[in-house]
Amino acid sequence: MVDQAGSPRGQEQEAAGQPARAPRKGLKEKREAIQRGARTVFGREGYTRASIDAIAAEAGVSTRTIYNHFTDKEELFGSVFLESTASVTAASLELLDRHLRKLRRVEDVEADFLAYARDWVDQGAAHPDHFALVRQIVTEGSRMPAAVIDEWQRTGPQAVRGNLARRLRELADAGLVDIAAGAEAAAARHLSLLVGGVMLETYFGALPMSADEVEEYVRSAVWAFLKLYGVPGGGAGE
Repeated sequence: MVDQAGSPRGQEQEAAGQPARAPRKGLKEKREAIQRGARTVFGREGYTRASIDAIAAEAGVSTRTIYNHFTDKEELFGSVFLESTASVTAASLELLDRHLRKLRRVEDVEADFLAYARDWVDQGAAHPDHFALVRQIVTEGSRMPAAVIDEWQRTGPQAVRGNLARRLRELADAGLVDIAAGAEAAAARHLSLLVGGVMLETYFGALPMSADEVEEYVRSAVWAFLKLYGVPGGGAGE
């Protein structure tokens, strides 16, 4: 029985004038330590090479403690990767909301797309542990749990791109970009590839570019996007 107030044994202790024991503490902290350690080891070693022993050592816990929280390495990887994905997706959607909502109230479309693109590529530096995990997909995606990779795609890249498509539709309806009805998904994909190409060329942060190189890349990406979808008088689309 658990010795805590509210449990039968705890109530007996209180009735006898004995203080009931406090609930066990530290379970949440240990789980978080395990997840931090797992993020580091999976990002460094990849999914296949990462071992529960290495994760336990990184987290400062025993392997038994890990198995008290997670059934196996697959469940641990899924927990770590999808929780990280949720955090990065939330940050990406906040960027979209902040920049593209402002874009509807200004006249310099190119300048505001540039501001958005700069913050977009800065996501790599803001979430290095997450993109270290994403980088592992390039080399061993076929050996990772398929269900986890599918869920990452759905809740990460696809969710952000879908929201971007809706925002671009709003901008098109406001006359700020020229996107045919039904073509907003393609436009979102193009913008993602053009600006997100920084991540691909740096192998998700493994080979970082200089600030000047990133700026040149961002400018050329926005220029190309607005050549495709800009409107007269809006900047690069002229």
